[in-house]
Amino acid sequence: MKARCLMVLLVALATGPAGAQSLFIHGARVHTAGSAGTLGNADIVVEDGRIAAVGPGLAAPPGATVVEANGRPVTPGFFGGLTQVGLEEVSQEEDTVDSELSFKAPAWQHMWRPEFDVTNAFNARSIVLPVARIEGITWAMLAPEPDDSLVAGQGSAVTLDGRFDAAFDGSRSLFVNWGSAAHGASGGSRAAQTMLFDQAIRESKETGAVGPAALLLPEGRAVLRRYLGGGRVVFFVERAADIRQVVRYAKSHGMKPVIAGGAEAWIVARELAEADVPVILNALEDLPQDFDRLGSRLDNAKLLHEAGVRIAFTWDESHNVRKNRQLAGNAVANGLPWEAGLAAMTASPAAIFGIGADHGRIEAGQSADLVLWSGDPLEVTSIADQVWIAGAPVPMRSRQTALRDKYVERVKAGTAR
Repeated sequence: MKARCLMVLLVALATGPAGAQSLFIHGARVHTAGSAGTLGNADIVVEDGRIAAVGPGLAAPPGATVVEANGRPVTPGFFGGLTQVGLEEVSQEEDTVDSELSFKAPAWQHMWRPEFDVTNAFNARSIVLPVARIEGITWAMLAPEPDDSLVAGQGSAVTLDGRFDAAFDGSRSLFVNWGSAAHGASGGSRAAQTMLFDQAIRESKETGAVGPAALLLPEGRAVLRRYLGGGRVVFFVERAADIRQVVRYAKSHGMKPVIAGGAEAWIVARELAEADVPVILNALEDLPQDFDRLGSRLDNAKLLHEAGVRIAFTWDESHNVRKNRQLAGNAVANGLPWEAGLAAMTASPAAIFGIGADHGRIEAGQSADLVLWSGDPLEVTSIADQVWIAGAPVPMRSRQTALRDKYVERVKAGTAR
């Protein structure tokens, strides 16, 4: 009986929020992450899952659920970074990990499979999702694990509300490993990465049978060819010299590059701004963990922003994507303007991954992905009092809160062991 009750609880926690309804948030400090900036003592009207109006002195629609904000902050739903959330349930249990290919032999088979798309393995009922969304994370970008591969595969942006059709149209991206992290896949030299990509690009334009020395299978040829026509390609790369090489190479072959990692991106910030190349970074990267990151510094985000580079933040643990908010707060503590820190969690990643027309801002017509906070959303001591995705309230519970409540009750009853 206990096992059955536990299973019912886990299923309930993994399911998404209830259907959208009319919503009226009254008297909030609204951080729009858009051209209107921050609005004090403002109201938000939500109809059919979308924001209908934002501003002071609005009227609640008939029958709407009314939420009194009492001056608390409201932001757009936060970005969960480049992640394997929904692709990993238990990291050490292989049967629950779908974020990478691991062919045994020949080794090249897992290095050049651009047709591999982790979106197809996303589990919308993963018990990890509620842990993220009750802390204000409403969407994330699925990314395959690069490991020793050069071309890791594809991923898409997904909503975390529990729906099965979670992927956002127009967000699909190709993920590529570059620099010393891919030495094992390029004969021990980053110089070979360009050489191998030249071969793959040439193969993508060929027809006919695949030869024994080919890098790409027919499906891979077709996929890579699409990205050479203006597709978004995310390069995991850290060193300044490699970042320059990636941007030049990608642009020359018709790709739209995005830099992920970018520990030394501040060194080439002006060039990135001129090329309109965004950077997705970890704002806590400040130690030279390897020779590619000798120039790591805590004000990387500040320097990139000052140069005009669009930035976003990402945390490298899929079970802790909620910590992405902490990255934004630390970047602000190291000189990034507060509004820019908020944008790097909302409007900027939405624009980077092609969903900015519907997500990332609190403006009329946008999806009503909203978070009501207890205090400053970039302070780790603040909590999400309520989250809405597409206007629907998220149940503010997860497996973690269920376990907490279980043992709190046992402590109160004097039965804890």
